[in-house]
Amino acid sequence: MIRVLLVDDQSLLRMGFRLILEAEPDIEVIGEAADGKTGVSMASALHPDVVLMDVRMPGMDGIQATASITTGPASKVLILTTFDLDQYVFAGLKAGASGFLLKDAPPAELLSAIRTVANGDAVLAPTATRRLIDQFVPLLPDPDRQHHADDLLSKLTDRERTVFAQLATGRSNREIATELHLSEGTVKIHVGRILAKLDLRDRVQAVVLAYESGLITPGSG
Repeated sequence: MIRVLLVDDQSLLRMGFRLILEAEPDIEVIGEAADGKTGVSMASALHPDVVLMDVRMPGMDGIQATASITTGPASKVLILTTFDLDQYVFAGLKAGASGFLLKDAPPAELLSAIRTVANGDAVLAPTATRRLIDQFVPLLPDPDRQHHADDLLSKLTDRERTVFAQLATGRSNREIATELHLSEGTVKIHVGRILAKLDLRDRVQAVVLAYESGLITPGSG
């Protein structure tokens, strides 16, 4: 059973999400919060598998709440946004979210995203990854962050760095396999090792690290 916490200041939206989710045999809504501070407290107490997190809320916003929740290993966060290029989306991903979802996404897409995140993967389409990066990553990475990222990347082999560069542009395992003339299974193994070596939660964090390190620059890939 996938246990979900809803965090959104609009009660009608929470009600709509609850109706959709509770109709599924493998999903349970374990709580609702109308602001980030309450959401953090409930996540700490209830340990949901997935938190659906609005961004713009009174008091503690969704970005701050996401950063607090994802310091623990258990709960994954899906950012809810009104527009696919919401100015806060990338900040949410940097805060540790496992992806983002449009508030008006079809029910099937919502359910698929929740199940994907609960299984430990990220929800961020390759095209969306590239648009977000091009729009919101600074052209010049912060020197301190870049130094830290460079230290992490030194842990990778040459082949892993090549795969990592492909991963950072938002390509799927199949696309990476085609580009590098490898089997999809081999790419999957490389991706798993990369995430483990760099202590990254998922592919979204890999994208963030790649741009902060300067390995990939906005507009490339």
